[in-house]
Amino acid sequence: MENKTENKQECMGMPLIGDPAPEFKAKTTMGDINFPKDYKGKWVILFSHPADFTPVCTTEFMTFATMQEDFRKLNTELIGLSIDSIYAHIAWLRTIKEKIEFKGMKDVEVNFPVIEDLKMEVSGKFGMVQPNASTTQAVRAVFIMDPEAKVRAILYYPLSTGRNMDEIKRMVIAMQKADKEQVATPANWQPGDDVIVPPPGSCGVAKERVEAKDDKTYCLDWFMCFRKEK
Repeated sequence: MENKTENKQECMGMPLIGDPAPEFKAKTTMGDINFPKDYKGKWVILFSHPADFTPVCTTEFMTFATMQEDFRKLNTELIGLSIDSIYAHIAWLRTIKEKIEFKGMKDVEVNFPVIEDLKMEVSGKFGMVQPNASTTQAVRAVFIMDPEAKVRAILYYPLSTGRNMDEIKRMVIAMQKADKEQVATPANWQPGDDVIVPPPGSCGVAKERVEAKDDKTYCLDWFMCFRKEK
């Protein structure tokens, strides 16, 4: 019998939410990596950028690098990627550290691995090259994988638009909370805000009437109840 998940990925050119993340081995600025084996038990943010020595990408890498410890406190590791060589990566990251100051960030050292993907092997598996945007550059893609190496979130940005790293961090926190506490998070949720009960299905759908069970729970209607967090 054919594997429908594998066929679906092949047709789409990328893994979908809930799919196992593609396995790969790659050379990086921090040595060789073997995904997901090297990241067992961790959340992973794999993100691509169009090219080294470009302005938007520089601001993104500086921001990610200054937030790396914040992500590690969330048991989350960062992996960058572009269709450039290790030598280009190293030269660019050295330039960032030695010459670039942006929004108070300077002397920024990038200590997460950046994949060399000259043959587009990894970017191809994740659908990071989109021909209508460019045939030689990866788009600004973000894949968030959980400790089981399942794809949990996918974000795509156009070449001209820098990513919001605070939003990426918020998504990781929200998904970890949902997994741990069996809740959902409403629009514009921030850590500490009230959360939605019962356990999330599709968009936190309640399949039957829900009611407040204690003084920490309140309902706006039969299908919409929240839990107080403060």
